[in-house]
Amino acid sequence: MNPSTSLRAGSVRPVSRLAAPVVKASAKSPARIGKIPPKSLAIFTRQLSVMIDAGLPIVQCLELLGKEEPDQRLSRAIDLVRADIEAGLSLAEALERRGEAFDPLYTHMVAAGEAGGILDIILKRLSTYIEKQVKLRAQVQAAMMYPAVVLSIAAIVVVVILWKVVPTFTLLFKGMGATLPMPTRVVIAASNALIYLLPFLVGGAVGAAYLFRRYYRSARGRLRVDRILLAVPMLGKILRKVAVARFCRTLGTLLSSGVPLLDGLDITAKTSGNAVIESAIKLVRARIERGETIAVPLRGTGVFPSMVSQMIGAGESTGELDTMLGKIAEFYEEEVDVAVAGLLSIMEPLMIAFLGIVVGGIVVSMYMPLFELINQLSSH
Repeated sequence: MNPSTSLRAGSVRPVSRLAAPVVKASAKSPARIGKIPPKSLAIFTRQLSVMIDAGLPIVQCLELLGKEEPDQRLSRAIDLVRADIEAGLSLAEALERRGEAFDPLYTHMVAAGEAGGILDIILKRLSTYIEKQVKLRAQVQAAMMYPAVVLSIAAIVVVVILWKVVPTFTLLFKGMGATLPMPTRVVIAASNALIYLLPFLVGGAVGAAYLFRRYYRSARGRLRVDRILLAVPMLGKILRKVAVARFCRTLGTLLSSGVPLLDGLDITAKTSGNAVIESAIKLVRARIERGETIAVPLRGTGVFPSMVSQMIGAGESTGELDTMLGKIAEFYEEEVDVAVAGLLSIMEPLMIAFLGIVVGGIVVSMYMPLFELINQLSSH
């Protein structure tokens, strides 16, 4: 059970909190590494926990793992961390210097593990947490990837037909002097427009993507886009469940590792992955700092389901907040599994039907004049 939670359960507020690792300025700026794939980071963390549990010195562990690591960015990060430790820094301080590779959650948990003498246990929890986050991310990508792939294939097929196939039929119809029905004229007009407008369409799409990326990087843009995503039918419910699962898993893991509640909320907000959830967590943290419990302001945000705030309130009153958060996270992770499977089962026939209607409609419209011509010849 988290010590900070126990104090709060007894109406006692801690006098001091575990501070984030502070690193003294160095004459040489830290080398840029880049973002590490979460799966590689999870494997490294689990291997490091096993080696530390076996009694190997931390420098030797990092030296061995750095040599065997297949990911070049992570291997370089491990070597730089080892060099910093040999220069006199703690593991948490060395990790914090490589902030691109190791986020605040990672460094705070390692700092808590070093302070409590349970670094191997903390690293095991951390690797489990990262693995669960990778699974959640993969589920969301699966829910969004399928329609994106189908729509992309449909767009490519339509462009190829309008660009290469329809002009051939157009020349044929002109040679025959056939009267074209409305659907055929519409398709031919779309083909002519595509030939002339294709460069502008491509340029417009690239420009729109660039502008959207810049807009999303702004605080207001990210908040507005994330709010819209949460309101999208079906997909929004999945994203909300993912956000709740991530919030509970992150905060529960931090609390069980000895990180104080306020620090845990700070880190959870930064790693929430959604501006709406991040704003709600910051609001909750501000109200807790004024002396309130976590359940009441959490319910007041309107972002988290009432069941979550009720269960968190029960965990807080019994002093088992970290355990309760873990149970909520497991529940919502299972809910995400079911929701993604249901969404894909609904979307698969819809996407196939959409692709068939679009492509089939173009093909039928191009054959309609031939059918009419055959009927005219047969009548004579």
